[in-house]
Amino acid sequence: MTGLKGALIGCGFFAVNQMHAWRDVEGAAIVAICDRDPARLKAVGDQFGIERRYADAAELFAAGGFDFVDIATTVPSHRPLVEMAARHKVPVICQKPFALSLADAKAMVAACREAGIPLMVHENFRWQTPIQAVRRLLDSKAIGTPFWGRFSFRSGYDVFSGQPYLAEGERFIIEDLGIHTLDIARFILGDVRTLTARTKRVNPKIKGEDVATILLDHESGATSVVDVSYATKLGTEPFPETLIELDGSEGTIRLSAGYRLEVTNAAGTVVSDASPQLLSWASRPWHNIQESVYAIQDHWVERLKNGGEPATSGADNLKTFALVEAAYESAATGKTVDVEAMLK
Repeated sequence: MTGLKGALIGCGFFAVNQMHAWRDVEGAAIVAICDRDPARLKAVGDQFGIERRYADAAELFAAGGFDFVDIATTVPSHRPLVEMAARHKVPVICQKPFALSLADAKAMVAACREAGIPLMVHENFRWQTPIQAVRRLLDSKAIGTPFWGRFSFRSGYDVFSGQPYLAEGERFIIEDLGIHTLDIARFILGDVRTLTARTKRVNPKIKGEDVATILLDHESGATSVVDVSYATKLGTEPFPETLIELDGSEGTIRLSAGYRLEVTNAAGTVVSDASPQLLSWASRPWHNIQESVYAIQDHWVERLKNGGEPATSGADNLKTFALVEAAYESAATGKTVDVEAMLK
């Protein structure tokens, strides 16, 4: 075979999407997989025709024969696996949440920097077709300079049936979903100076918070609200759409349910359809996320080939991860948190 060879560590719920996407990405293919669960290892290996299967990551790295590794495990294993990749000088993609703490995240970035290898965090929401469409509108100055925004993901979808471990953590919605929405806010309106957050647990069957409202003061001078909920029961379930409102000096942008994109400025109002493509292996309503998985993996391959830094590099993701940590600190203390100070 030609092209880049990859290894996947972690064959759980979401990794199947990554495996499907790797089959579609030109110039790369997964040649080895690793998981401690024999049943999952067999299921994914058989489904995607992967012969090289490992129960231990150390054995996978020792065997070698791949150009990059895609880590799709849960967060406690991320630092040891990323550092293992760094020791073997293998470029690495790491699933989000990136780390257990900001200190761990900084250590992982440092390890890869010292090893001279690329590190990308699989922060795929910003790669969704409608989010990219909003970014292009801003870049074209369709609404002038943005001064206010809202990034909203409110749903009553049962995420716990497919990922039951989400109900067991002391942290839930900010760490699992809010991290994506906060990254979108950074992608659209730029980095953040200060942050204020409030959280609530509505579902008594889970341990963590399932509602969060976060106020962001961006370095650009814009203000935004990130609001996320898995306790919002609506007549029409919007999962898994992120809705966006932006006010600018020359107009407004509204990305509403059903991927309806409305732009109003001096020229009038234009409404378009920003729906994602339904890939051959995708299924509604997940197709929005599934398409973005393909997009970020395609971006990774392109950057590996040309030597450029990935848009969601480890260093860039520290700024998103800091927002997550700041949100939990603000919610616990009731105070506004200086995000820039956390990154020093």
